[in-house]
Amino acid sequence: MSTTGATADPFAALGALPGVPESVESVRKAVDRVYGHRIMRRRSNEITSEAALRGARGSAALAGADWALEEVRRRTDFSGDDEARVMGAALRLTAEAGQLLSIWRQSPLRVLARLHLVAAATNGPEVGRPRQAGEAVDEPLVELPLPSAAEVNGRLEGLSELIIAGGSAPALVTAAVVHGELLALRPFTSHNGLVARAAERIVLVGSGLDPKSVCPSEVGYAELGGAAYLTALDGYVSGTPEGMAAWIAHCGKAVELGARESTAVCEALQRGAA
Repeated sequence: MSTTGATADPFAALGALPGVPESVESVRKAVDRVYGHRIMRRRSNEITSEAALRGARGSAALAGADWALEEVRRRTDFSGDDEARVMGAALRLTAEAGQLLSIWRQSPLRVLARLHLVAAATNGPEVGRPRQAGEAVDEPLVELPLPSAAEVNGRLEGLSELIIAGGSAPALVTAAVVHGELLALRPFTSHNGLVARAAERIVLVGSGLDPKSVCPSEVGYAELGGAAYLTALDGYVSGTPEGMAAWIAHCGKAVELGARESTAVCEALQRGAA
């Protein structure tokens, strides 16, 4: 992870990059609009459930399983072909993320290991731990140079220390860095994209920005498309202020689109109740 200078709170330094405060404020307004909708006061559990389903569908789409939402609703067996297994992994991660909020700030590495275990759903020796030297990584979307196992371990430890220490950075900035760092490192032998997006979700919910998990950024990433996602990730990996700001802005736009999706769900429920 790159920062813009020596500081005790590098996340906060990123929050001051040009354009980032505006992204943070735009996201806050989008989230506030959802939470201010009158349907949220009466049927928030339904909105949360629908957001979880749509978020899982969006995350799976970026991982190669671009299914229609109704197909996700219809299916009961996700053990068939590769796409079905990807969708099943995304659904399991969405369900599991909400159970790990209390652990994240104390032991983020433990949470990441658990997320990989849930996504992989196998008992292989490589599951639930960072990859070791010589182990291959199956991550078809991200084709960036792969950091060494030693670099992965060092950077994961650094990220963990920053999360545990906390700080004053906006939730969007912290979530974007967690997401970007996991994609850049690809610390596991598989399912890194799914795990990275689930970890971002944990930060957004646990920070209090989206406590009911009704603004699925995964929907936004899927809508913006894989090409834009990878271009923004290139900016993160570059470590330049402009590149980092572009990645954070991309993550912010995805949250806004997720908020818009749930606002539309609220509107549909309101029309149905009228």
